[in-house]
Amino acid sequence: MRNTLFTTALIATLLFDMPSTLPGEAKDKTIASPNNQLVVTLTDNDGRPSYAIKFDGIEVMRPSQLGFVTDFTDLTQGMTLTESHDYTVEKHYDLTRTKKGHSDFKANAADVTFINAKGLCFIVTLVVDNNNVALRYTIPRQKGNGAGCAVIRREATSFRFPEGTTTFLCPQATPMTGWERTKPSYEEEYTADAPMNARSKYGAGYTFPCLFHEPSAGNGGKSDYWMLISETSVDGGYCASRLGDYDSQSGYTIAYPLPGENNGNGSAAPGISLPGSTPWRTITVGQGLAPIVETTIPFDVVEPKYQASGEYKPGRYTWSWLIWQDSSINYADQVQFIDLAARYGYEYVLIDANWDTNIGREGIARLADYAKAKGVRLILWYNSNGYWNDAPQTPRNIMSGTVRRKQEMAWMERIGIAGIKVDFFGGDKQKTMQLYENILSDANDYHLAVIFHGCTLPRGWERMFPNYIASEAALASENVYFSDHHARQEGFEMTMHPFCRNAVGSFDWGGIILNRYLSRDNHSRHRRYTSNAFELATAITNQTSINCVAVTPEADSTLNAAERDFLKALPTTWSDTRLIAGYPGRYAVIARKDAASGKWYVGGLNGMDKPLRLTLNLPMLAGQKVMLLTDGKQREAVKGFAKIGKDGHLSVSLQSLGGIVISSL
Repeated sequence: MRNTLFTTALIATLLFDMPSTLPGEAKDKTIASPNNQLVVTLTDNDGRPSYAIKFDGIEVMRPSQLGFVTDFTDLTQGMTLTESHDYTVEKHYDLTRTKKGHSDFKANAADVTFINAKGLCFIVTLVVDNNNVALRYTIPRQKGNGAGCAVIRREATSFRFPEGTTTFLCPQATPMTGWERTKPSYEEEYTADAPMNARSKYGAGYTFPCLFHEPSAGNGGKSDYWMLISETSVDGGYCASRLGDYDSQSGYTIAYPLPGENNGNGSAAPGISLPGSTPWRTITVGQGLAPIVETTIPFDVVEPKYQASGEYKPGRYTWSWLIWQDSSINYADQVQFIDLAARYGYEYVLIDANWDTNIGREGIARLADYAKAKGVRLILWYNSNGYWNDAPQTPRNIMSGTVRRKQEMAWMERIGIAGIKVDFFGGDKQKTMQLYENILSDANDYHLAVIFHGCTLPRGWERMFPNYIASEAALASENVYFSDHHARQEGFEMTMHPFCRNAVGSFDWGGIILNRYLSRDNHSRHRRYTSNAFELATAITNQTSINCVAVTPEADSTLNAAERDFLKALPTTWSDTRLIAGYPGRYAVIARKDAASGKWYVGGLNGMDKPLRLTLNLPMLAGQKVMLLTDGKQREAVKGFAKIGKDGHLSVSLQSLGGIVISSL
């Protein structure tokens, strides 16, 4: 049993005991999951390293290339599989800010060496559990080469799916586009059930995570398979990646940042010290979607980078900006939202952009004292800039530099600020990953939690960084405010994210929206199309340990007692998560177990424009009486009760763009 995934002993073996002659025939290496259902096979056929995956005997990943090109050699061809070191991985650990409170991770693993005629080599490490494959490369210092560092020019890792596979993907935006040249920011629209040969909207491929559906017709009618591709363990030592556009021969290939990201500053190619490793690429496989929604692989193969400097308390926050916008960033309006948070028993209030000019630091200190007296703490917004886009909001040019950042964080610690929300990042280059890591590490020194917006996907960060809370990294709630189009699309987006974006990392969607109309007066502009029960259910279907409840004073006055009671009791720390039912972009029913009370909460969303009737299988609630919040005639949430059958079944109806909440009594 081993808890490390790569050993210095193996590196030493590669440095000093490389074989002097190479075998001439192709070799295969097989790694199976503990239950032998998921099988990965590596080969060096024709000198090109590749892998393939079978699940329950069905090939769900066709032979796909491995390897990469460095600044000192090409390691994609002329390679021979020479040796393999097999071992098991077993970890038992707790988490406080993810979909599950504890993980018992057991997997089989292998370090497989590929070497060329010049004696230059790499190792691919594969970790295989019953529904997941994680793979990464390690490059040792090369015998006879002497290189102590490397630049990875191109990665050949590819993903070839069977014919007929459909896709659920979000396109990567091109650099320095969009509002104030702030893209790419992972804020594009998903497409659902698209063919693989459909080109990405901007010709730049797709952001992680990427979901694929292999219908039963493609495997002899045996079963439908779902696969989620992503990556984890990315920090300042590498860049973040994406998938390039589909190619009929190679499938989808790992792609690095575009050179124009970060306003062209910094290398698009990552550099590493040798020996050194790449991030983990992860592949989650399931007959059905439950393994996708419930996976913990982003956290299972990483380790904490530092210890928490204190307790980072989960909770809920109110936020004026979503509905009241820029004009609300003033002292009097923020007092209203602090009072609102206190009435609901919420822990935090987020004060958004331009607070430094509209309220001032002395005013913020007074607000922090006012909030503290009511049992509430403040989170402050910051612009990440630097030099990578034109976003003008302040505070600006603080988080981008070490000295100024630490001075600011020391001030926040003195006045009792709980955390920061940092916005408008410039891309996925290694230089930007270093900024994320530096902000998180410095913030921990000053007992500050961190939320990121206008940003990249989190990649294992809940386990790696103990003060990391969540990221936006999606077309989030502000777009419901900005346009009628996105208000109409909310049902589609919110039933997509449990299977894609939120499956791999905590998600700051930015608000359970409770205004009937997207305006301060709650009567003008376009309306919200989802029901109140839908919005309340998003508190369960979306996972983050500090959840935004975008209740405003005018929305509060329209809520009934059942709606207020649910919002006041809303948990955000879950010990377990289970998919009950769903299809991406259509509907989603997620069950989560409250870590504090042990009660189960079930949130159901109908993202379609027609009613939906479901028979839910809720074995954890079998035979129990439960509370229901369902759609009323006026789109309000109506409280009722039901008895779950002894078989765990409950039949429910959801209005179009409606929802349901079920909870233990």
